[in-house]
Amino acid sequence: MGSSMFDLTGKVVVSTGANSGIGLAFLHGCAKQGADVVVWGRRADKNAAALEELKAMGAHRVHAEAVDVSDEAAVDEAFASTLEVMGRVDCVFANAGFQNRAESFPDMTSQMYHELLNVNLHGAFYTLRATTRHMRERALAGDRGGSIVVCGSLSMFQGRQGLEHYAAAKGALGAMVKGLAVEMGQYGVRANMIAPGFILTGMTDDNPQTEGIKKHFAAITPLQRPGYMADIEGPAVYLASDASSFHTGDILVIDGGRTVNSQ
Repeated sequence: MGSSMFDLTGKVVVSTGANSGIGLAFLHGCAKQGADVVVWGRRADKNAAALEELKAMGAHRVHAEAVDVSDEAAVDEAFASTLEVMGRVDCVFANAGFQNRAESFPDMTSQMYHELLNVNLHGAFYTLRATTRHMRERALAGDRGGSIVVCGSLSMFQGRQGLEHYAAAKGALGAMVKGLAVEMGQYGVRANMIAPGFILTGMTDDNPQTEGIKKHFAAITPLQRPGYMADIEGPAVYLASDASSFHTGDILVIDGGRTVNSQ
């Protein structure tokens, strides 16, 4: 159960792409602090399993929406349905996305490019637009505040062959966050980005090469290990809570020091 400045009791937190990985890790932290949590994901069965995890961790109320964020109408419908069930939204974590790496930039097909941007960039835009509409409307009715959090990537800062489209999507969202911080500040709404380093998720744990992956990232990271889902929980709670009430327009790099390592 939450307490003191990080208590999220009464706050409704939504995460997209949240039935596994980093999106679920974000909600793990919030559930432990007593938030009401909402899972958005494409698969209803995985959404249901995630809700059971979150209830066990302390979430007061839970809800899920089966939604493909690349579908503009589906996002608006899911947000309206979320509001109907939960009554309000206090924090949104725009996380849904995937990677489809090309052999090289000259070999990247238009299909690969557009498929990725449809989810990673356009899907986030649809999600953030629905969020800001709700938070602005609430503020104009006298209920100011809210937190917008976008999932970034180290690819914004470091070149990756064959991932230029992925980096472009994350870089665009980084710029969007800054604009939202300026525009939504008048309504008491904060906008920030979390840019995680390599995070071991359930999908990676099932990989027979996991031990080699752990050794590789331990060698290039000052804290001498890869990240774990639990490492996302604290930053998530901080940004969802009133403890971050004067923190906006920022990119929080959670990478164990990897980007500042000159070796």
